[in-house]
Amino acid sequence: MPDTLGEATTEERATIAEAITDFLVSRSEERFRRSAPVATDVAAGERLFNTVGCIACHSPLEETRPESTNGLLKLSHVSEKYSVSSLSDFLFRPLAVRASGRMPDMSLTRAEAKAVASYLIGAKPQAENEWTLDRSRIEEGRAYFEEYRCSVCHSLDGLSPVARAPKESELNPGRGCLSSEDSGSAPRYGFSEDQITALRTSLSAASSTPTASPSEAAEAPIAMTLTAFNCIACHSRNDYGGVAASTNLLFTTSEPSLGDEARIPPQLTGVGAKLRGDWLRAVLFDRATVRPYMHTRMPQHGEDNLASLVGYLRGVDTIPPHELRPPPQKQRGEIRDAGRKLVGDEALNCVTCHNFNGKESPGYKGMDLITSYERLQPSWFYRFMRNPNAIRPNITMPNNWEDPDQIYDDILNGDVDAQIEAMWYYLSLGRSAPDPSGIRRVSTRLEVEDVTRVYRGRSRVAGYRGIAVGFPGGLNYAFNANTGSLAALWSGDYVTVNWSGQGAGGFNPAARTVSLPQDVTFMRLDDAKAPWPLRPKMTKEKPVNPDPTYPRNYGYRFGGYQLDQSEVPTFLYSSGDVQIADRSEPDFSGEHPVLIRTLLFDSPRDETLWFRALTGEIESLSDQQFAVGRLKVTLPAGRFNLRPLEPGATEKGTSKTELVQELTLPQGTSTVTIRYELR
Repeated sequence: MPDTLGEATTEERATIAEAITDFLVSRSEERFRRSAPVATDVAAGERLFNTVGCIACHSPLEETRPESTNGLLKLSHVSEKYSVSSLSDFLFRPLAVRASGRMPDMSLTRAEAKAVASYLIGAKPQAENEWTLDRSRIEEGRAYFEEYRCSVCHSLDGLSPVARAPKESELNPGRGCLSSEDSGSAPRYGFSEDQITALRTSLSAASSTPTASPSEAAEAPIAMTLTAFNCIACHSRNDYGGVAASTNLLFTTSEPSLGDEARIPPQLTGVGAKLRGDWLRAVLFDRATVRPYMHTRMPQHGEDNLASLVGYLRGVDTIPPHELRPPPQKQRGEIRDAGRKLVGDEALNCVTCHNFNGKESPGYKGMDLITSYERLQPSWFYRFMRNPNAIRPNITMPNNWEDPDQIYDDILNGDVDAQIEAMWYYLSLGRSAPDPSGIRRVSTRLEVEDVTRVYRGRSRVAGYRGIAVGFPGGLNYAFNANTGSLAALWSGDYVTVNWSGQGAGGFNPAARTVSLPQDVTFMRLDDAKAPWPLRPKMTKEKPVNPDPTYPRNYGYRFGGYQLDQSEVPTFLYSSGDVQIADRSEPDFSGEHPVLIRTLLFDSPRDETLWFRALTGEIESLSDQQFAVGRLKVTLPAGRFNLRPLEPGATEKGTSKTELVQELTLPQGTSTVTIRYELR
């Protein structure tokens, strides 16, 4: 942030700064308010700060290792700049404020963002310095904002774009901000003489003929990107980057027996030849991960900032191609069984160290093998299987075919290439791949112990993207991630898992449930009478889904979920432009167990959404309370519409109805709380 006020006097600087502050404050409807951090949040925030990856760029507040501050940005100033609320809002969605991506999204939940903010603000009292807005200076501030070209770097709605910045070739290295003497009205960055010399040299070199080799020139934008976004604080590539010795021990894992590979982010040397382009994009932009045991999280810098990186990596990183062909139709069963045997404990015994299809390995809990086909390029997979240490030196993965006695002559006549091809085809079956021998060692009944438990799988109560959440104390619910609906509640035992078929193991509640509608939950409607779009139904006569994009067609997007320190999930999804964080917790203080569902909405503008709360034989108990069977629901005050589910539809003489509620959402964040009581 440069000094842009040129030769203005101290008094003039104060006048300009106050006017610009009034202009900016006038554009916000929110008031800045301080609040004392909660001690438990401060402690939780310090743990998160030291584990999820903040220490890659920032030094801890209580720095006990002086050498580790080198190159790290200190954060001791944030308590003067932020409140707990404002800092937690920023940490939850940093790219919405700083689109440049230099401060990445660390996939913090709301609760985690508040905890980290509480730690950074600290427990010491903060001075009250509330700003008193002087509306008479707003237009003066706008004029200064434009005069000093603040919009060159900062966007603000309603302001005209600034004039074009000069091209690099038009710059004079001896003038303006690079002048070692008076820079006049140019911004002042406080450059040292060494920095000025370096910038002048760079500008002079830009106009000369490049001397880099083609390979160096191709690698340059990759190195620049990885350095600019500080990816090299965690990842190494070729001969640069990697975790510093001073912060090494702060990178931790829940599976220490797997060694450094379970706690240190992977190297990026050759990653463009290793990973499929779609998977690279999923990791960079969609929070995809296959290392749940690694506490450090992959930062999200935003697609606008890293969109070209995938192309750079794919263009530079190459290996000789090796085709892994799908087998002929008549041989697919034989090849699948061969791959299955190789992966299982009757041959290579990969499942001793790797999970498989959501099921835990009986030994180490390494990366789930079923993700291999989705992530890896076949040529890389082949060469890695032939000699893992040639690609990843010192890796704990054994060279399975180094010993001639380990060729397994009884599988595909001992042909190693054919065996690797069989494993690749077997893994290409994805979730439908039958379990290999040695992996199925999980009880069919899952129990909740002293922390919340989350299980994902197909379910009759929550669809094929079902997520079961069980709380200590015996209250459970199921969430349908395909439509964003709270699909079922039950008390008592958690779930049973069916391992008899293929796939990751579908679940069903282990007690009697109360079911809720599984159609898209939030919707824009033209008016209160507009019909609710229902999810398509399939039958034996019509087994094909007539509308496979049903949820997306109505604005729903699922963004995953995050777990807090108590393993309680917050589901993240959107309805159109409205971002929704959906978190539920139990309350056992009353006569019956209650699930308290908190929905946090973040809307870019004033918005109206309709919420489909209940369907069935609905009983109205009061203005805000309704019941269906054993379930009593308390909704926030608002406009309701209790209407026939389908015109004229009846069952056993009783009309079925649906309850929809109008939610008027202001611009920014707002919260809705719903209570589900199992009577």
